[in-house]
Amino acid sequence: MNAFNPTQFRAQFPALTDAGVYLDSAATALKPQAVIDATHQFYRLSAGNVHRSQFAQAQRLTAQYEAARAEAARLLNTPDEKSIVWTRGTTEAINMVAQCYARPRLRPGDEIIVSVAEHHANLVALADGGATNRRSHHKIAA
Repeated sequence: MNAFNPTQFRAQFPALTDAGVYLDSAATALKPQAVIDATHQFYRLSAGNVHRSQFAQAQRLTAQYEAARAEAARLLNTPDEKSIVWTRGTTEAINMVAQCYARPRLRPGDEIIVSVAEHHANLVALADGGATNRRSHHKIAA
């Protein structure tokens, strides 16, 4: 197995031009050059909606989309590729979990303890079920 090389990894991301650290991936993830190239190619050469059109190009896009789902399932060692759900971002993903899983289980008076660094979507979505968000102010040892 090859050791992780952070310099080679960072070199894949054109936006990482300095020694800084980017910590806002929940809002906007930095894209490696391979993703930028694939997105560019998609917008230049593709037209069609996944799972919604019957013409040849749309069928190819659907096949590519499902191949990506299968690859994600393989990488995550998930037995069922249908358990892979694509969302538009962190807020939508957290809202889905809150609405479909947490909300039916939360009752007024329940408390949810969150860190001061918590993503805002957690604070809003989980409080909708009647639970109270309580921020933990415990410092994490370095």
